[in-house]
Amino acid sequence: MPSHSSADSPAAPVPGPGTLDTLISRTHSLRGEVDAVRRGAEQEEGGRGTDPERRWQRALCDLAMLHLDDLGLRLDQLRDGLSTAPAGPEVADPPAVCAPPPAPAERVGNAEWNFLTDEVDWSPELYTIFGRTPETGPLPLDELPTWLLPDDQTWLMGAVTDCLVDARPIDGEFRILRDDGTLRTLHMRGEPVLDAEGRAASVWAVVRDVSTLRRGERTARESRDLVRQQRQLARTERRLAVELQEAVLPPWREELRLPGPHGSTGGGLDLAARYLPSASNDLIGGSWYDAMALGDGSTLLTVGDLTGHGVEATSGMATLLGAVRGLALAGVRPGPLMGHLNQLLDGAAQPALGSAVCCRYDPRTATLTWAQAGNPAPVHYRAGHGRRLDPPEGVLLGATSGAVYAEHHERLAPGDLLVLHTDALAPHAPFPAPDGADATPRLLGLGGRLTAARSAREGLRLVVEEFGGAAREDDACALIARVPVPLPGAPAPGR
Repeated sequence: MPSHSSADSPAAPVPGPGTLDTLISRTHSLRGEVDAVRRGAEQEEGGRGTDPERRWQRALCDLAMLHLDDLGLRLDQLRDGLSTAPAGPEVADPPAVCAPPPAPAERVGNAEWNFLTDEVDWSPELYTIFGRTPETGPLPLDELPTWLLPDDQTWLMGAVTDCLVDARPIDGEFRILRDDGTLRTLHMRGEPVLDAEGRAASVWAVVRDVSTLRRGERTARESRDLVRQQRQLARTERRLAVELQEAVLPPWREELRLPGPHGSTGGGLDLAARYLPSASNDLIGGSWYDAMALGDGSTLLTVGDLTGHGVEATSGMATLLGAVRGLALAGVRPGPLMGHLNQLLDGAAQPALGSAVCCRYDPRTATLTWAQAGNPAPVHYRAGHGRRLDPPEGVLLGATSGAVYAEHHERLAPGDLLVLHTDALAPHAPFPAPDGADATPRLLGLGGRLTAARSAREGLRLVVEEFGGAAREDDACALIARVPVPLPGAPAPGR
């Protein structure tokens, strides 16, 4: 039985693998073109590294290639995620991560620290990145580490030392704490400018504020981890629900033969049942079926369904089915039994709705006494024809307090066959299904074949062939009960 919820708003379309492959190809091609421009700038400069215009061109090309590398990596991850996402239980969308305050657009600035003149030259963008004004002046290179977080200071001091002593370029990220208390992540690419004797005369660097990029990566990583956790929880919940369902539903499968009065082999019922899982929801629902011999020689037959899926629905089903068994063993008739189930759901801490049908068959009188609560009525087959039993009055379980459930009686004959089922047996059946919208019309069309069935198991096979392959939106149950034909010379039931 599906849970009651409002329709979700249409989701944004997800790009397919073909579109991503095209974007990845274009990204790689563009990176190659930018790299060619950078190499051209190096060749024109002749490797001297003294022309500020050429240095700036190379630095911008380096930054562009970093952007394209980041873009290519994210597109690869997105493509791999679409192609390798495991088919499994659907999970709810991850809760929205609280977004930080909007950050300014990513900025790029440059600086030059001249060791011969002790001059420092910052571009206007670099002042903005560090949250400083031109009046406060630029930071000397030896003061720059004091702005970094302690974990990053050692790296920067080592990188600057290697640049000055061994003429190695600087390339890495660090975090700064600005005077306004904000934390920024910066990427620096620097290189020494050598004098005529090959010594470092100055350090020229390009600084990029990558705070927004790293924040997005962190958010994506946290969201990915959250989705993985939810999938793991969904798998665990499904396993628990399956184990609980297997522990609660009857231990017999496919077929059961209950004895007649006083333990005789004649006059009882030939039974078969099947649980049919949902095709659109991998979680176990709250459907049940059951049949059991009672102390007075009669037989309990019941099917039902509870709203929701997962452990909560399965545990609720277990509670209802346990109540059905206990009340039936205590001799409570089907009508009052439904009233007790309604009271149980109405007083539950977690509100839910349920549908059910409960029958009590007395083989001594061949009489079926039954009641229903918003569930499709049983279908009765005799002499090649099927008919839906006239349902007694009864509302959904948990829908209203103090509901009263009427009973109807039906006299059965040897060879008669009954089909009890939940409302989701037919695909796309609404809940609750109005007359003609559930599985009843198709079940009636099986009248000739079902009355010709020689056992309940054969009848169940016909029903499963008709409905088992359908893409139903919820799980369902079907129970077949057949009154056996007595052997020659044996008294017929009810005599």
